[in-house]
Amino acid sequence: MSRVRAWAAAAAAAVVALSGCTPGAEGPSAGPGVAGELRVLAGSEIRDLEPILERAADEVGVTVHLDYTGTLEGVEEVVSGRTDDRYDAVWFSSNRYLNLQPGGAEAVAEETPVMASPVVLGVTESAAADLGWAGGAEVTWGDIAEAASSGDLAFGMTNPAASNSGFSALVGVASALADTGSALRQEDVEAVAPQLRAFFSGQELTAGSSGWLADAYIRRAGAEGSGARVDALINYESVLLSLNESGDLPEPLTLIHPADGAVTADYPLSLLAGADEGVAEGYGRLVDHLLSAEVQREITDTTHRRPLSAEVSAEVEFPQVAELPFPAREEVATGLVRSYFDELRRPARTVYVLDLSGSMAGDRIAGMRTAMGTLTGGDTSSVSGRFQRFYGRERVTLLPFDGTVRPAETFEVPEEDPGPVLDDIQAAVEAMEPAGDTAAYSALDEAFERLRGEDDVADRFTSVVLMTDGEVNAGLTLEEFRAEHAGLPAELREVPVFPVVFGESDPAELEELAELTGGRAFDAREDSLDQAFREIRGYQ
Repeated sequence: MSRVRAWAAAAAAAVVALSGCTPGAEGPSAGPGVAGELRVLAGSEIRDLEPILERAADEVGVTVHLDYTGTLEGVEEVVSGRTDDRYDAVWFSSNRYLNLQPGGAEAVAEETPVMASPVVLGVTESAAADLGWAGGAEVTWGDIAEAASSGDLAFGMTNPAASNSGFSALVGVASALADTGSALRQEDVEAVAPQLRAFFSGQELTAGSSGWLADAYIRRAGAEGSGARVDALINYESVLLSLNESGDLPEPLTLIHPADGAVTADYPLSLLAGADEGVAEGYGRLVDHLLSAEVQREITDTTHRRPLSAEVSAEVEFPQVAELPFPAREEVATGLVRSYFDELRRPARTVYVLDLSGSMAGDRIAGMRTAMGTLTGGDTSSVSGRFQRFYGRERVTLLPFDGTVRPAETFEVPEEDPGPVLDDIQAAVEAMEPAGDTAAYSALDEAFERLRGEDDVADRFTSVVLMTDGEVNAGLTLEEFRAEHAGLPAELREVPVFPVVFGESDPAELEELAELTGGRAFDAREDSLDQAFREIRGYQ
């Protein structure tokens, strides 16, 4: 396995749940901090620094305990106070969104940027040549928007409600197109909405993390008979450079640093307010170590991120890129992300294949109803929950099953006033009652047959969620479903299935299903179904 594939797989696995990763120890403990230790809530991108952090325990006497989360989920943890007495520090790719939240800036006692990577565009060499972008040509976000809207450029980008690279790309594109030279305002977003809609008409891939997006791009680039080409990625510069180095691409990417600028991640290791003196002293020793010339060189060499040490910066060459202004108000950033889902990007198409076998009775069916309640708008008070409801223009199918496939219901969520339809979806879930065996693969096959009958699957972000709590004991087997899947048209073979590992379901079998379809398995055996369904929304 190449380095980028290993990194992408690790990063994707890290987001499945908040799993402790502790160089040299068992994991973070609740209660007051301990001198010589640092409990850190981190974005999954930080995972590739674990070898450096492991050595820091010996070299500077600070043991780092890492828990991983998505950016918006991590911001919610901080502003809600749930990090109190659980974490001493946070380490996201950027603190910009945190600082926009009420109480967010006050929650941080000290922050130290450790490295940097702008969010830029990587285009296949052949596409760059066709577009006239080879050889260091000056390219703006407006040029990229024009190529996307004309059908000459198809790209992948992460979900801005789940991943900082997607959020930074969305802000960067909007700021560049608005071209005001100052922080975005709501009226600026409205003014450039037609251009943004044209830009995002070229988005063919979405993902909940930068690593998973890179892996999905590799899969698509290497697929034979692919239904839709993807010849570009918007991602961290460091991820694009790692992809080129990996040897996994059939064609290298030409990196485009837009002439009008980009938004840069600076990865600040941030000490939380309330950390005691001993913990703060260890934090200081650790950041001094991370900014030392030796460690900065290692970070640059192994991760392709830009060093922040002046000494090391003078030794390496990276293209200059102007920094685009960031929204100064939370409601502008939130409104921009909401517009992205409801108005700007292509609409979503989701099929929920839901287990109603007898074993789902009691707490399990209650958990499924709660999880679907989040998606129908039941959690708009949290930072992340407000972006997890079904989006405007989204088509949603509920396909329940037990020993046979039950009748399905399909709903179209309107762009304006989605409330009544969301209520109808929740009412349909509330009416479901469990009984019978488990014909999961027959139901999944029916989901794809329904999609086969639709003529706009390729024009939507289409995905299937399979939730089952037990062994498949009726209908098709996995191997029989595999044979049926192989006969699907190319655009349907690219539709990812996101299985949820729950109850007594077979984890290995569901991982195999995810691999077959280019999806990802989510584990709800220790965390709730609600948490798994929330995380899946980052990939839809």
